[in-house]
Amino acid sequence: MALDTHIIDLLTEKLLREPPSLRPARDLVPDWTPVIPATRPPVPAAVLIALVRRPEGHTVLYTERSPDLRAHSGQVAFPGGKVDQDDVNVAAAALREAQEEVGLAQADANVLGYMPTYYTGTNYLITPVVAEVSPSGPFVPNPGEVHSVFEVPLARILDAGTYGRFRISRAGKEHSTWQIDHDGHLIWGITANLTRQFRDLVLGEVRP
Repeated sequence: MALDTHIIDLLTEKLLREPPSLRPARDLVPDWTPVIPATRPPVPAAVLIALVRRPEGHTVLYTERSPDLRAHSGQVAFPGGKVDQDDVNVAAAALREAQEEVGLAQADANVLGYMPTYYTGTNYLITPVVAEVSPSGPFVPNPGEVHSVFEVPLARILDAGTYGRFRISRAGKEHSTWQIDHDGHLIWGITANLTRQFRDLVLGEVRP
């Protein structure tokens, strides 16, 4: 746990202390280019990168989305979603979504900071919120949104050997994302890309 504590302290120094400003659409480059460009402003969203304190060391929390959802059904994701008008800021949105999806008590989370925004080909502008979580109880998936909840050891997330490439074709164009295989779960797309950005930030390979 001592090494993990050092990593948490190191990470806190590198994270943005305030949520990043939302750049105008003309300045954004999506993670993949849709055939039909978006005609409306990007939709603000937030995800929670929860570093869960466990006796054996920190883990990173992931969800497997319900197979009944219309969008991204069955895929692995961080807790999160669109920022509502009633949310004070993106941290409040991420914590609210985490509570709704997996029962994460907001009082159990200590927000450490923010990563740069991530713009998706589906026109979402995501702010990753990083928090250390000391769970007061088990995470319980909301069956309407989440099929299962699992955690990946932080040490594995920081290992470059954990990452491979996932290739996908959209409208005849191929692009790739990062990929993580863990205990039968395939993490790819936005979630894997954000995980890799988090890893690189921790190790000082990039800065916000």
